[in-house]
Amino acid sequence: MPEDVISTTTVITPTSSRMTKPYSSLDADIIIKNAPDPVFVSDLEGKILTANDAVYELLGFRTDEVLEQSLSRFISPEETREFTAALREVIERGATRNARLNPRSSSGEVIPTTLNASALRDTDGLVIGAIGILRDMRELDKARAYADSLIKNAPDPVFVSDLEGKILTANDAVYELLGFRPDEVLEQSLSRFISSQETSEFLAALREVIERGVTRNARLNPRSSSGEVIPTSLNASALRDTDGKVIGAIGILRDMRELDKALAYSDSLIKNAPDPVFVSDLEAKILQANDAVYELLGFRPDEVLEQSLSRFISPEETREFLAALREVIERGATRNARLNPRSASGEVIPTTLNASALRDTDGKVIGAIGILRDMRAYEKVVRDLQESKSELQEKILDLEKFEEVVVGRELKMIALEKEVEGLKRELDKASRGHV
Repeated sequence: MPEDVISTTTVITPTSSRMTKPYSSLDADIIIKNAPDPVFVSDLEGKILTANDAVYELLGFRTDEVLEQSLSRFISPEETREFTAALREVIERGATRNARLNPRSSSGEVIPTTLNASALRDTDGLVIGAIGILRDMRELDKARAYADSLIKNAPDPVFVSDLEGKILTANDAVYELLGFRPDEVLEQSLSRFISSQETSEFLAALREVIERGVTRNARLNPRSSSGEVIPTSLNASALRDTDGKVIGAIGILRDMRELDKALAYSDSLIKNAPDPVFVSDLEAKILQANDAVYELLGFRPDEVLEQSLSRFISPEETREFLAALREVIERGATRNARLNPRSASGEVIPTTLNASALRDTDGKVIGAIGILRDMRAYEKVVRDLQESKSELQEKILDLEKFEEVVVGRELKMIALEKEVEGLKRELDKASRGHV
């Protein structure tokens, strides 16, 4: 309900259970009556002068059990004093926000509510009472209790801070991570545990939370009670008040010590691998490479890193590499894709690519780790074998021709020998006939 409309309502001094009002105040009565939230009007002593149906529905009392009654009938003496203090704030400032009231219903249930109140003025502008809007906090309190339970029982360290970086609540995993007692953490600024630079980065992350509702994977390196600097990543989401305004952040820390060790180990493997190994993002931009890559291509690191792989391979092969990346995303790996990068000297170098998925801390594929194999020696062996095969085939053909010639000559000699034998026999026959 718009409070600026209500707070400017013109009202004449109340008499008994009713107020004598000019015609212009009827609009306010209509707004109060039809407001979805419980709305009441009280004088400066806390006596309820009017209320809408939502008040009776909330408390379960009849109209005659509410009107002309002091609010102290429904709330505790302590809360009555707080309400009186809220009334003084209304007189001084014209409004009060989010005061807590816990009225008791007709069934005896204590109902948690928040009170927003604005000034009720007479025709001379004098504050003569307050118009109060209650908000039933039962569901919200349940939600908060559930959220508190989630925070308390979360396996990761979780904390809540205000917009200045002051820690309002934290779970046991935070104390276990840092080694501090709760009283050494709560109500402390995060700057107590992180460096000045990281404090500035955290406040920048808070601004991002305010603008976007969330921030991801900001790096924090808090110092533990033993003095150890603990690498963590921070995911933060907005903490909002009942009006939806961002009033702080819920931060989830992830201990990165083991992961950083794993990353350092993988970096060492990449650096010391005998084959050329590189890391690329999903757009084929080269993020990291080992010395074997620079040796293979003949480029300096600054000529390779942050460059697109398309600088070194043809447009067709770039498309094939992107297709290989898609296969990596879908299957986690690709095998024996062909790449022919051009070296600094202009030589086209035949290689095969085996690639596996590069994943972030949430397991999402964010790139690929590629291993190249220089195929020049292999292809030279293949070419030599092909040349040897060709030479062998030529020799076989020569042998076949030689064999054909030799066999033909032998057959001719045999035929000639048979012919000579035949002539000898005829000659012998002729010689015997003359004798």
